[in-house]
Amino acid sequence: MLRHIAIIMDGNGRWAQARGLPRAEGHRAGVEAVRRVVNAAGELGVAHLTLYSFSSENWARPRSEIVELFGLIRRFIRTDLARLHESGVRITVIGSREGIGKDICRLIEEAEKLTGANTRMHLQIAFNYGSRAEIAEAAKKLAERCMSGTMEPAQITEEALGAALQTADVPDPDLLIRTSGEQRISNFLLWQCAYAEFVFMPVLWPDFSADDLNRAIAEFNSRDRRFGGVESAKRLKA
Repeated sequence: MLRHIAIIMDGNGRWAQARGLPRAEGHRAGVEAVRRVVNAAGELGVAHLTLYSFSSENWARPRSEIVELFGLIRRFIRTDLARLHESGVRITVIGSREGIGKDICRLIEEAEKLTGANTRMHLQIAFNYGSRAEIAEAAKKLAERCMSGTMEPAQITEEALGAALQTADVPDPDLLIRTSGEQRISNFLLWQCAYAEFVFMPVLWPDFSADDLNRAIAEFNSRDRRFGGVESAKRLKA
């Protein structure tokens, strides 16, 4: 059962370069792809969609590009929030708030508050996010509980650590898609993707369409997910 799709949106810069355009134009075209995919996922009945929009490693990019990316997230929330809310989409943002402008943090809080009761689809945006930092922060929380006496070291289980992550209330991704042909997960949902199916697609993110999403889902549906067992999950369910 496909409940959660996670996507690493890659290839904006190469899309622009191939057309002789500034990298900023690739990021703007990438926002249009976000709109297409969110709409398509909603129509397909996907319950959870997580998009990797800005990683903690992206701070190494040129300052001008970072400013452009932050401007895009501002405009996306301001222009698309009402439409997403009306269509029943709940928005949450995971990642660190450090280094993020107060106005962006305020927009994020407003979006999460406005859409918090929506149930049609959950759109989770990973912004200024790094999975290793998330796991380390979760481990720190558990260590602090042990030091305060509210938790015993023996109680630190996989379930306890998972519950301390920012994605605690979200099922793990069933399908991870990365565009642009790159075949790595780049510090994205490392814990959560332990049993996800990976689909790497050669299409650059600004060109990603509803048909591409359907192709990735068809590939997912053709896989035999055993979760470490011998018999397939499909056979066991049947």
